[in-house]
Amino acid sequence: MNALLLLPLLLPFLAPPLARRTLDRLAPATALWILTASTLALAGACVAALGALVLTGLLKIPAFAALGELVRPLRTPSDYVVLPAAMAATGVLTLSVWTLVRSAFRQIRAFRTARTQADRRPAAGDLCVIESPAPDAYALPGRPHRIVVTTAMLRSLGPAEREALFAHERAHNRAGHHYFLAAAELAAHCHPALRATRGTIRFAAERAADEVAAEVTGDRRLIATAIARAALAGSTSPSTRPDLAPAATTGPVPQRVAALLAPTRTPPRTTRRTAFLLVACTVLSVTAGAAGVVDFHHEVEVAQGEEAP
Repeated sequence: MNALLLLPLLLPFLAPPLARRTLDRLAPATALWILTASTLALAGACVAALGALVLTGLLKIPAFAALGELVRPLRTPSDYVVLPAAMAATGVLTLSVWTLVRSAFRQIRAFRTARTQADRRPAAGDLCVIESPAPDAYALPGRPHRIVVTTAMLRSLGPAEREALFAHERAHNRAGHHYFLAAAELAAHCHPALRATRGTIRFAAERAADEVAAEVTGDRRLIATAIARAALAGSTSPSTRPDLAPAATTGPVPQRVAALLAPTRTPPRTTRRTAFLLVACTVLSVTAGAAGVVDFHHEVEVAQGEEAP
């Protein structure tokens, strides 16, 4: 077993703290792209490493070796390490696939329900108002994009705050933030450490929409007030919106409000080294995973008799 395959399994544990610090030091939109790309790459490297471990264990069994057209079973330094690692990797991959499938079906049902509910209501442009006593508002992706808002939420906000809330949700739809949230959800099922990164990516998406809405309205305090009041109103009742539908009332609202009210500043170049560390960690994980898979492939070719060991 190539020890390089262990790196993609260990390096994701460094991602959550690096992701939070990256978001603190970069513009939200930039941080969102870096965090999502890094998280997906870390998840992919982890799955590749687990798959290589599973196949290594299987090809040590004569029946599977014959099925794979190997001249002899795969040889590894120590069966006491390889076989338990292969069994553990099989269990982890099975659990990941099971939870991912369950999450996918749940999200699909939620989106279909929300879309059907929105399509039954008359829309004013991209705005769809739903009669409901529960205050809620969110960006619903699809064709066409919709901003879904309940009558209770409209009653909770003033005219200017409503427009600020709509600007925030439109920013989500224009930037396709639901794709970022879906990518974070996918990665979260590939490695337990990436579940914390999923929350940071959602926070980054909300911060990015906050900044766009502030530029559109030209009033950062108005956006902060609208978000705070909408979140306070929405906290009185549970939301039925899909988890992957971005909404202004999600995430750590106090931190978002504080960021909007704080003086804007450009981070010094030296503070961006955290983002570099996250990217370097990702590159190392992908490189180690690729090298491990290549080495595994070489061992398979040797066992097939195509190359001399």
